[in-house]
Amino acid sequence: MKVLIAVDSFKGSMSSMEAGNAVQKGIKMCMLDAEVKIMPVADGGEGTVQALVSGLNGELHTVTVKNPLGEDVDATYGIFGKTAVIEMSAAAGITLIDKSELNPLVTTTYGVGQIIADAINKGYRDFIVGIGGSATNDGGVGMLQALGFEFYDKEGKHVPFGARGLGKIVGINDENVNPEVFECAFNIACDVTNPLLGENGCTAIYGPQKGASEEDIEIMEQGMKNYALVAKGKYKNADVNFPGAGAAGGMGFAFMTFLNGKLKSGIDLILEKTEIEKYIKDADLVITGEGKIDGQTVMGKVPVGIARLAKKYGKTVIAFCGCATKDASALNNHGIDGIFPILRTVCTEQDAMNTRNAMDNLSDTAQQVMNLYSHLLD
Repeated sequence: MKVLIAVDSFKGSMSSMEAGNAVQKGIKMCMLDAEVKIMPVADGGEGTVQALVSGLNGELHTVTVKNPLGEDVDATYGIFGKTAVIEMSAAAGITLIDKSELNPLVTTTYGVGQIIADAINKGYRDFIVGIGGSATNDGGVGMLQALGFEFYDKEGKHVPFGARGLGKIVGINDENVNPEVFECAFNIACDVTNPLLGENGCTAIYGPQKGASEEDIEIMEQGMKNYALVAKGKYKNADVNFPGAGAAGGMGFAFMTFLNGKLKSGIDLILEKTEIEKYIKDADLVITGEGKIDGQTVMGKVPVGIARLAKKYGKTVIAFCGCATKDASALNNHGIDGIFPILRTVCTEQDAMNTRNAMDNLSDTAQQVMNLYSHLLD
């Protein structure tokens, strides 16, 4: 019997690979002859670098860049083949600075551009960039500045970092950008559909959680409008209404407008790069899962992406999770045949999230489920 395991990370508890190994252990407790293949997976958010590097025998590189406040931080990205995979949050993530220091008027994406530049200097031209979890609302200008784009104010000076600089932009120069930047292909893992501007735009929807006051929101929105207008004057493909343009404080807009980036569903992009479909096609049983399964899991999350491919070939799909809400049953209509929470006893959240405990619980649950599954096959 061939089993494919493609489980997302249980955030704060198990990585994708750790969860996969735990499931494999449970399977082997009752089915010694099972052929098990583990494929680490992610949806473009946290854990994407580790999942792709593990699943595709890649390597990790660490480079010192600027965090959202311009302070040095070590950021890690992955490489495999000719591709570099980057998580924006490694340089501009909201978790990199103290909550009391959140201020999108000054936070910058400059460090993201530094990571990209480092990979370009190492010879990589194909990029996967996950753009979730940012502390910024600078329209991606900081990233572009690190790549050599110049944004000028009316006095001919470079505008300052952060959203405060957007309203000052009167001109853009790309003549000093390394030509190799324009040779690159940028595939952006993005499951957010917000436009750049307006009541559903990045500033109005996500600004408050990044530390913006009502007064800040008004300033940032006007600045973003000015930035978009100047960009449109130079780059005719600039589209503020494109779904995802407002992702990560306007990073979606920056990638599309300045770098010809392609916004794609995170899970679809990862599944394509890992070529997981060929392993699903060859499997007898597919096992997936994530830390919490609820009604939102159908919105571009790993388990449903895996199940969609599995049902293309008529495969049975089992999902494990740390917890499942009442509306999780909706996933039974999206290709997942059974959902199994792994908690074995009443315990504290801290105990449940402990990696060792979680792996043991997952192994034990997988063993029991596979015991039943094997009997049903007899």
